Amino acid sequence: MIRTTMHFLKLGSLWTLALSVGCSVGPNYQRPATTMPAGYSGVSASRPAATQPAQLDRWWEMLKDPMLNSLVERASQTNLDLQLAEARIRQARAQRGVVAADLWPQLNAAGSYDYMGSSLNTREETAGAAGIGRQLRNTAASSALGTLQSNGAFGPGPLANAAVTTLRTGLAQNAPRSGSRVSHRGSNLFQAGFDASWELDLFGGIRREVEAADADIQAAEEARSDVLVSLRSEVARNYVEARVYQRRLTIARENIKTQQESLELTRDRFKAGLTSEVDVAQATAALATTQSQIPLLDSLWQQSAHRLAVLLGQEPAALLAELTREAPIPAVPPEIPAGLPSELLQRRPDIRQAERQLAAATARIGVATADLYPAFSLTGSVGSQSHDARLMLDRNSFLWSLGPAVRWPVFDAWRIRSNIEIQNAIQAQALTTYQQTILIALEEVENSLVAYRQEQVRHVSLAEAVNANRTALNLANDRYAKGIDDFLTVLESQRALYQTEDALIQSEGTVVSNLIALLKALGGGWQPTPTAP
Repeated sequence: MIRTTMHFLKLGSLWTLALSVGCSVGPNYQRPATTMPAGYSGVSASRPAATQPAQLDRWWEMLKDPMLNSLVERASQTNLDLQLAEARIRQARAQRGVVAADLWPQLNAAGSYDYMGSSLNTREETAGAAGIGRQLRNTAASSALGTLQSNGAFGPGPLANAAVTTLRTGLAQNAPRSGSRVSHRGSNLFQAGFDASWELDLFGGIRREVEAADADIQAAEEARSDVLVSLRSEVARNYVEARVYQRRLTIARENIKTQQESLELTRDRFKAGLTSEVDVAQATAALATTQSQIPLLDSLWQQSAHRLAVLLGQEPAALLAELTREAPIPAVPPEIPAGLPSELLQRRPDIRQAERQLAAATARIGVATADLYPAFSLTGSVGSQSHDARLMLDRNSFLWSLGPAVRWPVFDAWRIRSNIEIQNAIQAQALTTYQQTILIALEEVENSLVAYRQEQVRHVSLAEAVNANRTALNLANDRYAKGIDDFLTVLESQRALYQTEDALIQSEGTVVSNLIALLKALGGGWQPTPTAP
């Protein structure tokens, strides 16, 4: 046993040495060089992009809304999509353990007990053959006995008669019996031991597989970060929408109150004979039209609240009571520097995920290429075997075997080379996906910058329009009360003011939503960590 152990240790040392000098076939991964623009076209010359981007890890705190901060933090803990992404990370890590296990020896323990007995029919045939032999021998012996007796070989007297009787009795006992069976006994066989196998990763196929598994883990972690970025922006966007709908409901109710006052005034003037019934009908129609907006806006507000609750992993109606109290739309923070386009390669988790998927695809080319080369392995076993369980630990019961093995596919109908071509095609797809992801990221930033800037300009114009329409309505009411203008002018002024006020509220929410989209496009909402090359 000591000598056997020494054999294992010597071969294990050689094995480790072979692993240390072994090569890894297939291409070595290098992050592809990417040409990025020097700056964003959406940043005007009067507002150049800062060389140092703002800290966007917790960008929602820039909006100065405690309720929003609370919702984002809760969603980051309870969102189901995020939990699903975390489960995929655990799966990738476990898969890496499965792959890496092939680098180590595989040891198995086994034990068995067998009770073996021979067939009676086969034993009868053997017994029959033996009986025929005995019968022939007895016949020959009887004939010889008769000859000796007739010749007087035993001589006269009682002693001679006793000798003859003894010989005849022995022959009779040795004669085969009709229908007799030879008895047999079963035998026990006890076995126990260990067997081990260790495949030498001489050409790096297993190491390439581990390399691909490591990249898969990193890709899963980046996917989780991408879910986190999208989640936080979705919570903020739906929260802003909910506040916009609340504000629009307030504007509609205020306008309804104004139109009700106008309707009462028109009716009084009609009763006094100062106006026609047409003015009353027009005032009634305008009031009903505005009132019809209330159910629609209330429905949209509740849908936003429902969506927020689901993002937090709760039932749709869970946040209705919490959000019922009206609050202002989050204020737009000061200027957010967009930074440089090249920073997207590190800040955007979807780009980092695509790059890690490319690394995994490159490593799997090496896994497929390794099948072209021979596979060397070391196998061995040690155990004990005995017919008696009490002798299992006896030195003479031990057995062992040890030896190398090689396996080399000689002809496989080009299966291996076809698989290599498959992996090359998958890697080409991953490279294209990586390049496409970068272009889409640049597009999203450019679009968000343009939308954010232009909506700010539109918001200023709408604010001016609201002030002008409010002045026009006041003048129209005065002129109608004095009988200078008809009621149609008042209705048009009311409609224009309501539309511009509603548009101004929507624009205010759109400015914040566009800012959220810009921060998301820049990769804000998580803390990036360096990715291994």
